[in-house]
Amino acid sequence: MRVGVGLPTTTPGADGALVVEWARRAEAGPFSSLGVLDRLLYDSYDPFTALAAAAAVTERIKLATMIAIGPLRPTAALVKHAASVQALCRGRLTLGLAVGAREDDYAVAEVPHKGRGARLSDQLAELRDWDANPVVPGTIRAQRPELLVGGMAGAAFARMARYGDGYAHGGGPPRAFASAAAKALAAWSDLGRPGRPALWGQAYFALGDEEAGEAYLLDYYAFTGPFAAKIAAGNLTSPRAVRDFVRAYEEAGCDELVLLPTVADRGQLDRLADVLA
Repeated sequence: MRVGVGLPTTTPGADGALVVEWARRAEAGPFSSLGVLDRLLYDSYDPFTALAAAAAVTERIKLATMIAIGPLRPTAALVKHAASVQALCRGRLTLGLAVGAREDDYAVAEVPHKGRGARLSDQLAELRDWDANPVVPGTIRAQRPELLVGGMAGAAFARMARYGDGYAHGGGPPRAFASAAAKALAAWSDLGRPGRPALWGQAYFALGDEEAGEAYLLDYYAFTGPFAAKIAAGNLTSPRAVRDFVRAYEEAGCDELVLLPTVADRGQLDRLADVLA
């Protein structure tokens, strides 16, 4: 299993200089990918802009949206954003998309929350026809990014099997990932697609700053009510917790696990690199 790391694009106090430095240092570390989250109505950076900045200071590491909320954006704009990052990083983009869970993001975007699943399916269909899309720059038209689809509903697994190259799980204990992965594999098989989908997972970490990490997760997931406390309790805060979690996800069949920081401190990246080494 490969292990990636998130960029601190939604964590409190992360300025642009830190995001760029984080990407540069991650490139030199043991990480296989750099992942970003997506929120509109939050103190955060746009995921595609952040990955474009990361593309300028990296050569090897994959860049991934884990995930971007596709239906918040007009389809042509979504394709253009993704294609621009794919060109700037010279083919290293993995594009994870889902419908998102927060109604306030849709409200501020003035985009209907209802019907977002069907809109995402239409967007994925257009992304599959990457080489024929007129908004994709000609220099990158032959290199469609890997498409991941996220979500936990039955429709999300069917959407992944029809349009995607893999599945992006939204986080949680290894048993939750294993259950979702089984559904993704079944949907893939039911559609008669050859091989198997790529299986990506994610988790949060804060090594040495548990309180700050907990405060961030409680705020970020406040819209879930009491469930936010369960998410915060899953924050990986010790080397042993990280190692055990990585091992369990690998045993559950995960292909790539992205560990997302909950504290905007460059020391977190160094500590995580030491643990994984």
